[in-house]
Formats: sequence, structure tokens, C-alpha cells
Amino acid sequence: MMPTDSKRVPTSRVAGLLAWLTLWSIAFGMVEGAVAIYLRRLCYPDQPADGPLFPLRLVEPALLHTEMAREAATLLMLLGIALVAERRPLRRFAAFAFCFGAWDLAYYAMLHVALGWPASLLDWDVLFLLPAPWSGPVLAPVLVSAALVGGAALVLRCVDDEAPSPFRVRDWCVQIACAGLILWSFLWNVGPVARLQPPGAYPWWLFLTGWLGGLAAFAWRFRNSFLRAPIGRPAYSLQRSS
Repeated sequence: MMPTDSKRVPTSRVAGLLAWLTLWSIAFGMVEGAVAIYLRRLCYPDQPADGPLFPLRLVEPALLHTEMAREAATLLMLLGIALVAERRPLRRFAAFAFCFGAWDLAYYAMLHVALGWPASLLDWDVLFLLPAPWSGPVLAPVLVSAALVGGAALVLRCVDDEAPSPFRVRDWCVQIACAGLILWSFLWNVGPVARLQPPGAYPWWLFLTGWLGGLAAFAWRFRNSFLRAPIGRPAYSLQRSS
């Protein structure tokens, strides 16, 4: 058992932090949604605002490169707010994951309210352009974002600035591998999408393997590190053998 005198993060601090991160992410998600609406009007002038995105339209290289640069800047801004909000690397990562998930959910909520799109969570979307077009049903990134928000909130609640990290190297390796499977599913149709053709079937089997695997690994570590504490020890004291 690793001795520690630290205590859980005070509820008031966590509530205040999550409230501000949520407000920031919602505002940023609305800005992202507004940009997507402008791009739809620019790239799809001859179809309804809630029309399908695929097959993609050919756009000017300058516009494409501008959008790719904007996406990179978006990631930098999400990272920036996390660096400002926290000082410990693990909590900074959790803040980034929380903001990313909440921002993405707010983005889709903004589009649904403004355009009526997506009409269904199974509607396809262009998720990202770096380094190549990511695509998939809206449900896939929504599930990822919901998991990020929930997992990050738990970390911010249970791991304070002084407590040892509950995650081992193997935990990070598992999460990276699961994230790789999810990314692979998003890039599964990169060939036809880049050629301005309709995408093929989405590999749900690949996505769910990564998503459920990541959730299971996180839940196992959380259960062993935070919920299995002997009497007299904080719930987040860690066993080296776990």
C-alpha cells in the first residue's frame, strides 16, 4: 500500500471547475457549429441545410488548407484551456479530455438545433480532416465524447494534486491501443471519401472493440484503485500490485 495523507478533491472545487469547463466547452462548441453552418452554405449551396454530406464536394485548396489549419488551432485551444485550468499533468489531461468531449457534444447539439441535422445519430459526418478525412455515423463520436466526459470527471473528482497516479504504464498502453482501433474505424473509408465517393459500411465491430475495451480497462483500474480501499485508508490509495 502506498501511504498518502492527501484527501479527495473538495466537492466545491470540482463542481466549480467542471462548471466553468462545461460553459467554456459549450461556448466553443457553438462557435464550431457556426463555422460548420457557414461551410455547409459555402460548399453545398444547392441543397438544404440539413442535407447529406456525402459524397463530399470538391473545394478550393485554399479553403481546404484553411479548414485544416483551423482544426489544428481548435486542438491547441482545447489544450490551452486544460493547461490553464490545472497544474498536474494527469489532471491537465483529464481537463483536456473533458473539454474535448463536452465541446463535441455541444457542437452536434448546436447543429441539430440550428439545422435539424443530424436527423438521426446514424447520419454520417466528416469528423476531422487531419491527416486525412475521418468519417463515420454521428453516434460513434458521440459515444467517444460521452466516455471522455464521464471518465475525465471521475479523474478530476478522485485524483488530487498530491495523490499518486492510479494509472500504470500498461494502462496507458491499453488505452492507446483502444484509441487506435477507434481511429482506425474512423479512417476505414478514407479511400472512397477522399475520392469524393460515398463511404462504405462503417466497421462497428472495430469501433466497439476499441470503445468497450477502453471503457472496461478504465473501469477495472478505477475499481481497483479507488473503490477497493481498506478501512482507515482513503479510497484512492493505490496498491502497487494492482
